[in-house]
Amino acid sequence: MLRVFSPVMGCMFSLPQDRLAAAERTQQIRETSFIEKMKKTNRNVVVFYGSQTGTAEEFANRLAKDAQRYGMKGMPTDPEEYDMSELSRLKEIPNSMAVFCMATYGEGDPTDNAQEFYDWMQGTDDDLAGVNFAVFGLGNKTYEHFNATGKYTDKRLAELGGNRVFDLGLGDDDSNLEEDFISWKEQFWPAVCEFFGVEATGEDSSIRQFELVVHNDINMNEVYTGEMGRLKSFQTQKPPFDSKNPFLATVTGNRKLNEGGNRHLMHIELDITDSKIRYDSGDHVAVYPTNDAAVVNRIGERLGVDLDTVISLKNLDEESNKKHPFPCPTTYRTALTHYLDINNTPRTNVLFELAQYASDPQEQENMRKMASASPEGKALYHSWVLDSERNILAILEDLPSLNPPIDHLCELLPRLQARYYSIASSSKVYPTSIHICAVVIEYTTKTERVFKGVATNWLKNKEVTDNGHKHTVPMYVRRSQFRLPFKPSNPIIMIGPGTGIAPFMGFIQERAWQKEQGKEVGETILYFGCRHKNEDFLYQQELEEFERAGVLTQLNVAFSRDQEHKIYVQHLLKKNKEQLWKLIHSNNAHIYVCGDARNMARDVHTAFYEIAEEVGSLTHTQAVDYFKKLMTKGRYSQDVWS
Repeated sequence: MLRVFSPVMGCMFSLPQDRLAAAERTQQIRETSFIEKMKKTNRNVVVFYGSQTGTAEEFANRLAKDAQRYGMKGMPTDPEEYDMSELSRLKEIPNSMAVFCMATYGEGDPTDNAQEFYDWMQGTDDDLAGVNFAVFGLGNKTYEHFNATGKYTDKRLAELGGNRVFDLGLGDDDSNLEEDFISWKEQFWPAVCEFFGVEATGEDSSIRQFELVVHNDINMNEVYTGEMGRLKSFQTQKPPFDSKNPFLATVTGNRKLNEGGNRHLMHIELDITDSKIRYDSGDHVAVYPTNDAAVVNRIGERLGVDLDTVISLKNLDEESNKKHPFPCPTTYRTALTHYLDINNTPRTNVLFELAQYASDPQEQENMRKMASASPEGKALYHSWVLDSERNILAILEDLPSLNPPIDHLCELLPRLQARYYSIASSSKVYPTSIHICAVVIEYTTKTERVFKGVATNWLKNKEVTDNGHKHTVPMYVRRSQFRLPFKPSNPIIMIGPGTGIAPFMGFIQERAWQKEQGKEVGETILYFGCRHKNEDFLYQQELEEFERAGVLTQLNVAFSRDQEHKIYVQHLLKKNKEQLWKLIHSNNAHIYVCGDARNMARDVHTAFYEIAEEVGSLTHTQAVDYFKKLMTKGRYSQDVWS
């Protein structure tokens, strides 16, 4: 099951080992102070980002770059790399400001790189009087704790005496995060100008951050070929494995799970023997996919470039911690295949910067319009880019006069991100193997192009063959709070339609193992949903075998389209309301929900409220409060995506 915007996931390995490595890395980086660095490089705007998938970092870069247009000098900064207790010293720099682009992760949590800063804010009593700040939050309305980190940062900095230059911005990824950011930014800069008494310089032209270096005579052993961090890390693998140093796991299993229908649901097995990677049921595996070679080639052909040219993009700001936008030196082909997101719709800043390379005045005007905050521009961007799902190749194909230099395009495109999947196995049963359950994404867009999900199609093609060729997947494990109860005797109620079944396969395998160990195992109840019994009843044989063996005490399946009226998991919950209320209210049962946040998780919530009202005689307010308390106690856990 793919994690698009996902709950808490921590680190991999035994914690001490991982924390030690992280601490050593942090210590190396923190040799400089961000205040001293700002003084040395004459900067007065620092833009911190709490980023999990790269979007907040991208927004921070855009704000830091924008500062130049207002006669200011910005510095995008990872709070993990500096001692944030120095924030009170920002007032030492005249006309200075700190901007925070803070994403909320999971159930209202800060991102991994902002955790220490968040902890500092909670514990400090530093006086931030004279420190000017503004916050833009990135969140998703389908989650209960919408934008909790951004809201807390804004509130806490003000409580500590900070001076709010502009109102908190709240971006909603369930709607249009880009539009929310642009609308906020359009009002933010005039407010900054008024506050500091500065004026826009009128420089609306593109400002390059990186310069192109072409390597005509270079030892190819010094060239990156897809590694995330250390050069040659895929040839000589060394633990610990994490986001900067993924493990190359061999694909040992790849089978189609569904019997029919027009979708492809798959079960993938990754071998982690000799990696020292450990995982628990409920954790997530992150995989680094590669882009479709055909799309990469078409971009090269459209722009008329030799994709095998070895290049570096070198930061024009020599003081920046970010020397390159992706590992360099490398080739255009490697950058477009491994490092850059070429499949998703480009953000408006990309269109704005590329507009200068359109020789047709009408095409140039439309690109600039789409990047503006005007209602007309927003509507055009929404219909022509978002609704039509045009990626960068489609834009180049549909705007014939647009001919950007490929190095500028590579500078502007965001990084290709790892994809997270709930692990569909238990390490007690499969200590050297990690299983993934996913649906292959492929459909036709409004422009009659076929959209293919990068990771799922890439995984689908990693077939296990007899010819000796072994497919590998760069991966690492991230911890989750989605955990079986500490006591195996606690009953568990699992609700997971479709690929939401993934973590529950691990849970059920683990309960079977616990039974074999002679432990007292409580009731294990599963609510699964799919479209048709004969088409997409995932893991049917395994689940029915677990039921026969008495591991699954109840297997409840909703086949939504096998009858005239649709039946979903929430309908089955209501059907068993008395039993469920007794398990929850009297027997300390733990509830787990995995799957779609927008509809399913919300409908399941509602069903539980109704059960509490109908069987437990609670008012609606009491029912909502009751389940909130269960969440706080860790007895109602969600692993949901939007």
